[in-house]
Amino acid sequence: MRKLIFGLVFAMLPAIGLAAGGAVPLDHMEPDHTNKESLQRGAAMFTNYCMGCHSMKYARYKRVAQDLGIPEDLYEENLIFTSAKIGELMKISMNKDMAAGWFGAPPPDLTLEARLRGESWVYSYLRGFYKDESRPLGVNNVVFPKVGMPHVLVGLQGLCAVEPNIGVHASVEPLSGNVNNADVCPEYALEGSMDGQEFDQAMWDLTNFLSYMADPVKVERERLGIFVLIFVAIFFVVAYLLNREYWKDVH
Repeated sequence: MRKLIFGLVFAMLPAIGLAAGGAVPLDHMEPDHTNKESLQRGAAMFTNYCMGCHSMKYARYKRVAQDLGIPEDLYEENLIFTSAKIGELMKISMNKDMAAGWFGAPPPDLTLEARLRGESWVYSYLRGFYKDESRPLGVNNVVFPKVGMPHVLVGLQGLCAVEPNIGVHASVEPLSGNVNNADVCPEYALEGSMDGQEFDQAMWDLTNFLSYMADPVKVERERLGIFVLIFVAIFFVVAYLLNREYWKDVH
């Protein structure tokens, strides 16, 4: 028994360490893979702002178009900017060695990034850039300190002059009624085309899309899981009655 308990505790140590290792507070993000409008907006956001550097080499354009309800001809026309065909994998042409020279390391493939990091981490990271003149690219990130990635969404969000309020909930002063930490960025060094709420929604859509890409069969799996549980429940009743019938004459 002691060996069994020790084995269970030893097996749980990695999970405990992972849970305790997230020292940076995050903003919670719960994905919704049934929201196809959000997924479509996220796909457009990823294609326009992320896919110049980041591939999704484990996914195909055609599968994404089918799952998101986008006609293939419209997908090819509006979301494929290279000579790639609709049935090909979502790769990019960026040379890894050149990318490593530009950014310090080649940009990672993002097919499974949401599963690796978690949706809340991705959502917080995308909104966590701020101005930092000490960094080579002039920006830093509260979720990923000393990040080597430029703030490619600066035209939308703007550039926060101070560290954003990631993982900090808004609060109301009881006497004055003033709202503290209402926006992620309290002060901007550069204004963007979106206000705070619009950018948060755009990043929620993008994170939702990345979450779908990491687990494209989640909705179907959960749907089938309901039928499996119903079958198990019915089979349990039948098995119980059959077992009682077999053993009724055994004393």
